[in-house]
Amino acid sequence: MYSQINHSVLSKISFKEDELLVFNQLLKFKTVPKKTYMLRAGEICHFEAFVNKGCLRKYYINEQGQEVIIQFAIENNWISDIPSFSTQQPGNIFIETLEDCELLYLSPQSKEELLNAVPRFERFYRILVERYLNVLQNRLYFSISKTAHEKYLDFLAHYPTIPQRVPQHYIASYLGMSAEFLSKVRTRMAKEK
Repeated sequence: MYSQINHSVLSKISFKEDELLVFNQLLKFKTVPKKTYMLRAGEICHFEAFVNKGCLRKYYINEQGQEVIIQFAIENNWISDIPSFSTQQPGNIFIETLEDCELLYLSPQSKEELLNAVPRFERFYRILVERYLNVLQNRLYFSISKTAHEKYLDFLAHYPTIPQRVPQHYIASYLGMSAEFLSKVRTRMAKEK
């Protein structure tokens, strides 16, 4: 059960076996059925979850009442509402499972216990946050400077399995376009092949 998360952790920083054991003992395992809301706007986020299996989406609802997808989390990804988790204040984020999921997660208390017991995990979490900020900055850059065609190609390069796993309108939301416009982009790309 822990081999996948341990491999992911060790790909970013090395840990001793006893340090990983402390980490594994603090993790909780949860299976969550498809179409389950793990978090709703106005609630406090009590988890940082690693996806062992499945697919989730993180989104908010804008002023026009439209869902805006911020993140897809598939195997070997983490998902949480970081501001709500770290401050333990209500957030404006929804997190929903799109497939049956198997998750390993830490609560704020177990994460604090981990950081006290194994301070090297501070570095691991810094690396995760930096990676997440890089992804957000690149998304912002692409949303401002690239064409719809380029955005979709970049999406496919980074998330090649997502189009087979989620509805097209979710991908359109993630890319900041309507489902109809994404359909036209895909049709044009198919004709160019």
